[in-house]
Amino acid sequence: MKPFKKTYQVKPNTSGYLFRDHVLEQVWEAGYYEVWDWKNRTELVLLPETSKLLTITNQEVLTKDNIALRFSFNLVYRIADGKRFLGCFVLDRPIYALIQEAEQRIYNIAQLYLRNRITTLDSEALNEKRNELLDFKTEEMEAEAAMFGITIEQAQLRDLTFPKSIQDLFSKHLEAKIRSKSDLENARTAVATARALKNASELMKDDENIKFFQLIETIAKIADKGKHTFMIGDLQQLTQKP
Repeated sequence: MKPFKKTYQVKPNTSGYLFRDHVLEQVWEAGYYEVWDWKNRTELVLLPETSKLLTITNQEVLTKDNIALRFSFNLVYRIADGKRFLGCFVLDRPIYALIQEAEQRIYNIAQLYLRNRITTLDSEALNEKRNELLDFKTEEMEAEAAMFGITIEQAQLRDLTFPKSIQDLFSKHLEAKIRSKSDLENARTAVATARALKNASELMKDDENIKFFQLIETIAKIADKGKHTFMIGDLQQLTQKP
């Protein structure tokens, strides 16, 4: 009776789906299995259980203000429901062809959501909010992928590339902002200094002690330049004889 048995192997990190007469009969984990197959009507389909990375590059889109740019993004997905996955495709091709079609579908889903998000922003706002677009996975995107038995684990923007002319404008704009900020700080410093000098002058105007120290400082500067005789005090009091 042995010749009427078939042995199937389910490799690690995969799930096995046994079909008999094109109808799903069993789902297997990794291991070896033997089944009776009198008329050679069984077939095993293997699906990966691990996550897979897709990198989509060189996509074009127009911003809200009609600036053309290019973008790239990464998708990480996993087949979470093998039965649903196999139920969405005609099983008349090798499994790698089914997976390629599934990847094309989720790629289209993710691309559409990211495009729609970018087209709502002006180029300047898009440049400033670049970090907010890094993770663009949404519940709606996940729901659409789940219809194929797929879970999108990550959807991340890799890069945005503006035309060279726009990059130059952004650079000049940033330079102008930095310069104006520096000029504003300098102006504030000058105003604060002028205010301090004004307050100091008001303080010194009627203070006799400060006037005396200013006089001593002036005399010291004059004395440094040569020999001089200074008389400090009331001249009549100094010349008056006792």
